[in-house]
Amino acid sequence: MPVPGFTVVIPARNEEAYLPLTLRALEAQRKAPDEVIVVDNGSRDGTVAAARAWGATVLRCEQPGVARTRQMGLEAARSEWVATTDADSLPSPQWLEALSGATPGRTALYGPMRFCGVAPHWSKLSGAGYSAFLHACRLVGKPNLAGANMAFSREAALLAGGYADVEAYEDVILGQALARLGPVAYVPGALVETSARRLDRGVAPFLWQHLRNITGHTRGYFEAESPTPPER
Repeated sequence: MPVPGFTVVIPARNEEAYLPLTLRALEAQRKAPDEVIVVDNGSRDGTVAAARAWGATVLRCEQPGVARTRQMGLEAARSEWVATTDADSLPSPQWLEALSGATPGRTALYGPMRFCGVAPHWSKLSGAGYSAFLHACRLVGKPNLAGANMAFSREAALLAGGYADVEAYEDVILGQALARLGPVAYVPGALVETSARRLDRGVAPFLWQHLRNITGHTRGYFEAESPTPPER
């Protein structure tokens, strides 16, 4: 069976401090992506220049909103499969390789995540906690696919209607729509590390906002703040 190609889509807004590290992680993939699309959502810093310097395809989404940004990348992708990550995240070298091996018979895939740029014990704890959360979601029949680490058949995603036009949770909504169309699988080897910057306001507000999101409140997740430079 032929191995499907992957387009990697990254939404970005004022991410010049993080994006080069994400692109470097994609450069180190054991299975190279067919293309990398960075969809800029009105950046006023060097995000676009960094993406172009690396060699990514850059699209400009003038309408504000991460869902619209992801949708533009989905529609522009030319590969059979689309993998998504965020501009402050680091896919492990085996990320696309692991996802590729799990595609047969599946509509969508997702994998583990943990924080980076924090003390090692906090990174391990975040990974264990997130894996437990994903397992609980699977048990109740509501897989939780996060935009920082998910992949799907482009054809199936378009058939499902693409991303819902909401402020947040658009990735999980799409994942659940894909699960209604066909099998969705968790891929343990497809690890992505992600920035802990949303913990800057504290663990309790972070967890509270996620609880609101998974119960259907899709507003108030993003703050109009300048990103804190990564420490990696």
